[in-house]
Amino acid sequence: MTITIKAHPHPGQGMVQQHPARFRVLAAGRRWGKTRLGVNECLDIASMGGRAWWVAPNYKMGEVGWRPLRRMGNKIGAEVRRADRQIVLPGGGDVTVRSADKPDTLRGEGLDFVVLDECAFIAEDAWIEALRPALSDRLGRAMFISTPKGRNWFWRMWQRGLDDQNEWMSWRLPTSDNPYIEASEIEAARDTLPELTFEQEYLAEFLENAGTVFRNISANMIAPGASPEQHEGHNIVAGVDWGRQQDFTTISLGCVDCKCEIAKDRFNKIDYIFQRGRLIALCDQWKPSAINIEVNSIGWPNFEMLQREGMPVYAFETTGSSKPPLIENLALSMEKTEFAFLDDPIWTAELEAYERQVSPTTGRSAYSAPQGMHDDTVMARALMLWQANNIPWLI
Repeated sequence: MTITIKAHPHPGQGMVQQHPARFRVLAAGRRWGKTRLGVNECLDIASMGGRAWWVAPNYKMGEVGWRPLRRMGNKIGAEVRRADRQIVLPGGGDVTVRSADKPDTLRGEGLDFVVLDECAFIAEDAWIEALRPALSDRLGRAMFISTPKGRNWFWRMWQRGLDDQNEWMSWRLPTSDNPYIEASEIEAARDTLPELTFEQEYLAEFLENAGTVFRNISANMIAPGASPEQHEGHNIVAGVDWGRQQDFTTISLGCVDCKCEIAKDRFNKIDYIFQRGRLIALCDQWKPSAINIEVNSIGWPNFEMLQREGMPVYAFETTGSSKPPLIENLALSMEKTEFAFLDDPIWTAELEAYERQVSPTTGRSAYSAPQGMHDDTVMARALMLWQANNIPWLI
């Protein structure tokens, strides 16, 4: 029994779907429609009695494919085996969702078709040692779909499809190719995201320095030395990152009116009572209207003591959801050279070393210094600029 799967692909999806290449590699921007395309092809194979797998980097990310597969399975009258995350069609074909976090568990079965979803986050061994051999006896096909992640093995697969090889074909498909995404939404993302993030996530570009966070650094290190008298009557704000163990306590002060950093400090290995005293002395000089303080861990008691002393402090709690917009606000400002900073080799080195990692589980960005390095000065500047831009919802 053959079941007809009704689908209405947009032109880009139709182009990929109709291409005869055995191995198709799609570097596609967010919301381009790669999940819908892969799900429809899996069901097409299963409707003809074939066996298809949807392989994700881990179990949680497999839900991205399983949800539409389950929905479509119910719609066409297939047997939906939730515990196995498998759709079995009346003709005997099936689609199974698997995770690649343990590649050895992918060995064994012969396949007619496999989709490697968010392939850039899957270990190369899963393809080489398990999935590629599974296609051999049935001459099965594969589709690699992902947003890029620098120039890793997914990029090498994509490169293969650029050559004139009969079995391979590659595409780079920006989000804008999806006719159902408003152009204004893409432009809004361009305006609010750092350039590298936008290029990778929306333009589907493979970036050599994909982990780099801050660009155009030297062009921003042009703030002149200044005295409190030169900024008298101006709106001054500060950002403070408290040091823990071997970390440094760092303070950045900026002038909102002049759009420049006007003073900074960095120190460690002194008691917190003296750290607070050093901050108070600096603030007595510059008289900031607001001091944005990270309150994680030791930050809370310091914040409360400063609050009792009448300091204009605001609490910023750094979490997995609050830190990305904090850092991206600083990165975007530097790309556009909107705020000048004081030149200092240590503070600049921390900006240059700062890294972005994308979680294979959630797809979210995480920012930090490389192992063994500090990011205290980056945080102080980010907190100061967040306050300078008067962004209220995380303060």
